[in-house]
This record gives sequence, structure tokens and C-alpha cells, in this order.
Amino acid sequence: MIGAGAFGGWTAWHLARRGARVVLLDAWGAGHPRGTSSGESRILRFSYGEKSLYSEWTHRAREVWRECEAEWNVSLFSPCGMLWILGAENDYSRASVATLNRLKEPWERLGAREVAQRFPQIALEPEEFALYEPGSGFLRAQRAVQAVAAQVERLGGEVRIGWAEPPGEGASGRGRTPLRRGAPLRLDAVQVTRDGAGAAGRSELRAGTFVFACGPWLPRIFPGLLGRRIVVTRQDVFYFGAPPGDARFDAPQLPAWADYETEFYGTPGCDVCGFKIANNQGEPGFDPTAGERVPAAATLEAARAYLARRFPAMRGAPLVRARVCQYERTPDSHVVLDRHPEWENVWVAGGGSGHGFKFGPALGEFLAGLVLDGGQERIPAPLRLGASAHSETGELREKGAY
Repeated sequence: MIGAGAFGGWTAWHLARRGARVVLLDAWGAGHPRGTSSGESRILRFSYGEKSLYSEWTHRAREVWRECEAEWNVSLFSPCGMLWILGAENDYSRASVATLNRLKEPWERLGAREVAQRFPQIALEPEEFALYEPGSGFLRAQRAVQAVAAQVERLGGEVRIGWAEPPGEGASGRGRTPLRRGAPLRLDAVQVTRDGAGAAGRSELRAGTFVFACGPWLPRIFPGLLGRRIVVTRQDVFYFGAPPGDARFDAPQLPAWADYETEFYGTPGCDVCGFKIANNQGEPGFDPTAGERVPAAATLEAARAYLARRFPAMRGAPLVRARVCQYERTPDSHVVLDRHPEWENVWVAGGGSGHGFKFGPALGEFLAGLVLDGGQERIPAPLRLGASAHSETGELREKGAY
């Protein structure tokens, strides 16, 4: 398993639980700050418009999140609810409600006056309304991926540090061999590089099956397959401090929230974190390895302006923390999950598009089943490697990916 983020870690855990011998490899370790699955929090919500597969996966994943935090004695999920802010009824909200009803997941439609009564911290315009999911909330991201990796080890798996590239792929060009077209081959080993004092060098990792779940590094590792399917965007995230002694902006007094029209979203304060606010939009072309992670002044200014309008009591609140992460975005925000077309024992999972963390346990369960039991035909068509690609890297607009 190459990549110890949400997709790779949970797949490794499910494989290990089913008795497979697992090696979980990551370039900097589970929860490292360059990873898409790092950071303090991620929203867990069920509304997905027409993309009901992810609602179903999230529904299953929440069961696993709750079971694991009880078994592992670690707090992972905060059930503070989730508030979608909408300017008008639309296809997205109508399809989401239909799926919520089918899943028997509770929801409420709150008008602007009802939001003011229930959550006076939030200011809505008179014509706006909110779709409230009381069973949603947020997840403690970095803590979770580190806990999953630890459990993989507890189940007998190995967790290693290193960077892996298969032969014939990768931007480095090292160890390239041409791939045969036609009947799939089997890959026997990948090259693993580890740099650092006393540990530099290259070695081979041999396995019966390889799963590449490398997030924003997938386009580099498989440029031919994913160079035009996955685009890495820079995402600035800000944490603001509430007034002293004011717990109104902490969980569970405030739910997680997302503004469908502006694409701002956030989570309430928790643990030692401030009030989180970010925007779903991001600039394409970010380098997850070498990119400087210093937030831009323009995005901070936009976040402050939105904060003042939507959360008036936080107007002028001090910035207490900021970070830069990334999305690995696909044109339609569908994840990528498929077997490599040249190697029958190589699987690829990625393209989380900013929303994949929450259903990692369910995706990992599904992928582990494919690896051990077969059934590639069960993969939904939009997730396959042959699905849509970017004609140019600027075509990224897809609402609802948080």
C-alpha cells in the first residue's frame, strides 16, 4: 500500500483485518503536513446532490468511524451537525433531500428566521435558507490517519517511510521500461527511495498486489493515466480566535457549515484549534512536495470579509492559525478508483477533490474487497480510469466538494 492518507490507510486496515499481509508505505509518514489527509478537521456530511454513491459511502463510513473510536478509545468524530446555506432551491438540494430520505438520515429545512433562533451566531439574508443535517459533524483528520496507521501495525502490518515508483512510470524517469499493450502483466516489485542521514538509498518492495493511494502525487507517478485527470489545487485554510470566554463558536454549540453559492465552508472550534474558514475554490498547479505553504494575502482578505458578513460577532477576530493544503481535483469531483490497465495486480485510488476524507473507511472497505475478492465490474463508471479528463487544467468548477 503506497500512501497512508485516508484512502490508503483505511484500505490497508481493512486488508489487515481480513488477514492479508500489509506494508503501508508513505513518503513522510501518516498525518504529515504535506498530505491532503492532514490538518485538524474535515467535515462529515451526507448531501451530495445526484452523486448519491458518496452519501451511501459516508453513511457506511460513519458506522466505522464510531465503531473504531469506541474500540480504539480515541475521539475521532464530533457529531455537531452540518448546515448547508443556500440561496434558493436547486437540483442539488432536491436530489440531496431525496437521498437523505432514502437513507433515513434526519434533516431539517430552516428558514433565515429559524437559523437566527437556532444558531444566532450565523447571519442569513431573508431569502436564504439552510439544509440542516443533525447526524453530520466533523472528523479529527490528522489524529485519525495516525490512529489508523497504528492499528494497521497492531494487526500485524508494517508501516514504513519511503517514496515508491513503479517501472515505466513516474516523472523521474529512473528505471523506465516500456509497458506492453494488450493482456495485463503482473508487477513484481516497485522501487523505494528513502533519503536522510543514515537511511539514504534505494531498495525494492516486492508484493503480490500494489495499491497506489498517493493523493496529489498520483499525477506524477502515473502521468500517462492521470496527468490530465487529476489537477492539484492550492487551498488556503484559516483559523480565527473567538473573544475570551466565548464558546458560541465551538462545537457543539455551532455546527459545521458550507455556503453553496460562495463555496466558503468551515468547522467550529475544537480542541486547541480556532474557528476554521476556507474556500472550496483553489488555484491549480500547486506542487505538493516543493510548494511553499504560506497563505496568500488575497485569500485571507476574502475570508475576513466573509467572516464579518456571515458571522458578525467574529468581525475583526484575530487570525490564530493558518495553513496551506491541497485538493487533487477531478473534472466532476468523482474519485478515481480502478485497476491499472497494464498491471492486473496494481490498483489506483485518489482524486478525493476535497471531499473524500469522510468516506475513507467505506472506500477502503470496497477497495479491499476488490483486491481480495475480485469484481472489478462493480466499480461505478464515473470512478473508472477511462472517465472524463481535463482538457485544460483550468476546468475545475464543480460545486459541492467539501
